[in-house]
Amino acid sequence: MLIQLFTSFFLLILPFVILKIITKTSKSKESDPSIPPKHYPIIGSSLALKSHEEDRVQWTAQILQNSPSGTFTFHLLFGGRHIFTANPANVQHVLKTQFSNYQKGPSSYSVLFDFLGNGIFNVDGESWKFQRQVSSHEFNTKSLRKFIQDVVDTELNGRLIPMFSGVAADENVLDLQDILQRFAFDNVCKIAFGFDPACVSPSSPAAEFAEAFEDATKISGTRFRALFSLSWKIMRFFDVGSEKRLRIAVSRVRDFAMKIVREKKQELADKSSLESVDLLSRFLSSGLTDENFATDIVISFILAGRDTTSAALTWFFWLLSKNPGVEEEILKEIKGKSGMPVFEEVKDMVYTHACLCETMRLYPPVPVDGKTAENDDVLPDGTVVKKGTIVTYHPYAMGRMKMLWGSDWAEFKPERWLQRDEGGKWSFVGRDPYTYPVFQAGPRVCLGREMAFLQMKRVAAGVLRRFKVVPAVEDGFEPSFVVSLTSKMKGGFPVRIEERGDVE
Repeated sequence: MLIQLFTSFFLLILPFVILKIITKTSKSKESDPSIPPKHYPIIGSSLALKSHEEDRVQWTAQILQNSPSGTFTFHLLFGGRHIFTANPANVQHVLKTQFSNYQKGPSSYSVLFDFLGNGIFNVDGESWKFQRQVSSHEFNTKSLRKFIQDVVDTELNGRLIPMFSGVAADENVLDLQDILQRFAFDNVCKIAFGFDPACVSPSSPAAEFAEAFEDATKISGTRFRALFSLSWKIMRFFDVGSEKRLRIAVSRVRDFAMKIVREKKQELADKSSLESVDLLSRFLSSGLTDENFATDIVISFILAGRDTTSAALTWFFWLLSKNPGVEEEILKEIKGKSGMPVFEEVKDMVYTHACLCETMRLYPPVPVDGKTAENDDVLPDGTVVKKGTIVTYHPYAMGRMKMLWGSDWAEFKPERWLQRDEGGKWSFVGRDPYTYPVFQAGPRVCLGREMAFLQMKRVAAGVLRRFKVVPAVEDGFEPSFVVSLTSKMKGGFPVRIEERGDVE
C-alpha cells in the first residue's frame, strides 16, 4: 500500500516538475488565446490548460471560433486526447446518430459520483432508461398546467413579488441570482417531491441546504478542471482541502434529500391514495426500495430545476438592463396578454420566449458537456476519435460562431428567432437542436425543456409587470461568466428593485 501511494505521489508531481521547467524556459509574453496551444511530450498541452483553469470555457470557445471545422483536439498528460467541437454535424453524430457509442463514461461518473451518485445525469444504460421513463410522466400538458398555476404562480405572488415590494420600498440591494436560485429550488421541490422548503426567505431552515448544495456543485465542477483525476483523488483519500469541504457539503445535501425521501415513503405508507402524484411518489411506487438511489434521484432533479432556470433568468435580467428597447417590447407583450389565464398567457409569450432563447445562446446554463467514446470512431468533419476519448460539445462556443449566427453574433438580438406575418404579428422560428444544443438533443434531450420555458416566462411577466430591475453596479461594469456544473454570474447579481406600477 505504501509503495503504491509513493508511486502515485511521484506520478502526481512529475508532470508539474516538467511544467515548471517549461514555464521557466519559455518566453514570458502572452500568446494569442485564440491560437491552439502547443503540446509537448508527456505533458501535452497541460501548461496552457493549467493557465486557463478559471476561464477554460471562454478560452476553448475562442479556439473553436477560429477553427475552420469548429473542432479542436487537446493533447493531455501521457498521450491522452480531449476533443472539443462546435460543429453541428458532429454534435448530431454524438448525441443522436451514434448515441450508443457516446456515453457519460467512467471519468465523468467518477468525478460526479460523490455528489450525484447514480442519479439520471450521471448514469448510462438501464438505470438511465428507468429514470427517464418514470420521469417522462411528469411532463405532460396537465402537469405543466398544474406546475404554472399551482406552483410557480403561487410562489411568485405569495413570496417573490411581496419580497420585491419590500426591497423596493426600503431601497435595498439584493442578490438577484441568489433569490432566483431559492425561487427555483422551492418550485422544483414542490412539483417533484410535494415538499415546500420555503427557501425564498433567507431565514428558512432550507437555506443551510442551499449553501451546502452550492458548495457541492462548485467543488465537483473543479474536479473536471483538474489536469488529471489522481490529484483530487489523493486529496479525497487524505480528506484535505477542497475534498474535505466537498465531503462535508455532500453529507449535508444527502441528509436533507434523504429526509425528503423518508417523509415521502411514510406519506405513501400512511395513505391509501394521494391527492396528487409527484415525481418522487412515482419512483417510490414503481418498486424502488433503495433509499440511497432515491436520494440520488432527488439531488439530480434539484440540480436540474434549481441551477438551470435561475442561471438563465439572471442573465436575462442583466441583458434587459442593457437593452431597454427589448424590455419595452416585452412590456408590450405583457400588456397584450392581460386578462388571459396564466397558463395560456405564458404559453403564448412569443417575444419573451425569443428573448430567453437569445439569452441562453450567449449564456447557456450548461455551457459544455462531454461524452466518452465506447469504441473508435470518426466524426463527420474527419476528426478521428479513439476509444475512451472524451468528446465535448460546446454550447457556449456554438452561440458565438459566426458561421452559425452571422457577423452580428455578439449582439443581443431576439429578432433573430422571430418573423412577422402579414398582420405584423410575431411568430417564433426555432433552430435545430444540434445548432442550438442548450437543452442537449437526441435521446437525452432535456425532459423539462417546456417546463423551464413556462417557468421563466411566468417569472419574467410577473416581475416586469410590477417592477424594473436595475443593476446596482458601477458604470461600465461587465459581469463574469463562471462555470461549476452549471453557469453562474461571478459574485452574484446585485440589483435594486423599482416599482413601475402594473402594466395595464
